[in-house]
Amino acid sequence: MASLETHGSGGMRRDLMIYIFLLVLAGIQFVIAYENISAGQMFARMLAVAIIEAGLALLFFMHLSENRGLRWFVLIFTVAVLLGLQYGWTDSFRLINGVPWAH
Repeated sequence: MASLETHGSGGMRRDLMIYIFLLVLAGIQFVIAYENISAGQMFARMLAVAIIEAGLALLFFMHLSENRGLRWFVLIFTVAVLLGLQYGWTDSFRLINGVPWAH
């Protein structure tokens, strides 16, 4: 039977520490949600914590910290998807306001 240390130097202990850190970040989001701050400040704080949380989950639980090629693929694919989503904004505004030469 294989030992509990299935990967790398840290193994199970490293994964457990990352999991605990993710739980702490989730608790921080809970605290931010109940603060009496403006919507803009709350959005910025929640977005910052969510980006950190997502980065940790991607790096360690999807093993992107171990595979450089996969990390580059995910980065390039994500940027391509975001750029593709931005391509549609101009058409969305045209559908709402109509074409400029129609008025």
